Amino acid sequence: MKSKVMWALVALNVLLLALLLSPFSKENTATAQVAGGRPAEYMMIPGDVIGGTSTLVYIIDTSNQSLSAMALDQNGKSLDTMPPIDLKRVFP
Repeated sequence: MKSKVMWALVALNVLLLALLLSPFSKENTATAQVAGGRPAEYMMIPGDVIGGTSTLVYIIDTSNQSLSAMALDQNGKSLDTMPPIDLKRVFP
């Protein structure tokens, strides 16, 4: 009886050791974002409206080189957005 328990514990330890070492045996390759290419990068800059009480956030898309802005109205109920401006036309 004791030898069966001993061999069962040995087999269990071998199995646990194999499970512990299995993540290290595979090649570590990253596969995320393969199909869509590189995602856009954004820079957000807070700002104030001159002569107004609301604040806005300027959003610069550095990948597509465009500028837009978003502002929350004074009541806090709606979000006003500005259509994007192509920065390549402004800064040739």
